[in-house]
Amino acid sequence: MLWRCLTISNRELQVNEQIHDRQVRLIGSDGSQLGLMSSVQALQKAMEMNLDLVKIAPQANPPVCKIIDYGKFRFEQAKREKAARKNQHTVEIKEIRLSLNIDIHDFNTKLGHAEKFLKSGDKVKVSIRFRGREMGHPEQGREIMNRFAAALSEIANMEKSPKLEGRNMLMFLASKPVK
Repeated sequence: MLWRCLTISNRELQVNEQIHDRQVRLIGSDGSQLGLMSSVQALQKAMEMNLDLVKIAPQANPPVCKIIDYGKFRFEQAKREKAARKNQHTVEIKEIRLSLNIDIHDFNTKLGHAEKFLKSGDKVKVSIRFRGREMGHPEQGREIMNRFAAALSEIANMEKSPKLEGRNMLMFLASKPVK
């Protein structure tokens, strides 16, 4: 059985005995500069304070280490990452289906739904399904699609113009970037 665990951070930090650099720049728990010293001396200072020595900038020359409570640091880092994920908005594609002989009221209702979707930041896929003899009049479908796009031109850009694919005509709209 495989166990999966939640990755708190994608960047593993070196802690305490994992630090083998000859010389490090040390920062205290209060953020003050404690100067350059060997990693053994830095670890000794961290042990005196009952805290951990963490290498926070390994690419610097010399590497920068900080004296902090590593458990508390990881917890706060996980909290920040969780808050960042919570604030992300995934763009969904919502579909609006029109028909070749749509009435004006139905058209306006679909227009209102599309406007609501676009204002919430989602993309809209507008489709018309041609049935039977309707296949002989794709220009009417294109006209309805263009009318739909023109009505939403204030808040939306046409991402993909109307195109006939089999029995369906598809068009994609995306909301205009906020200025």
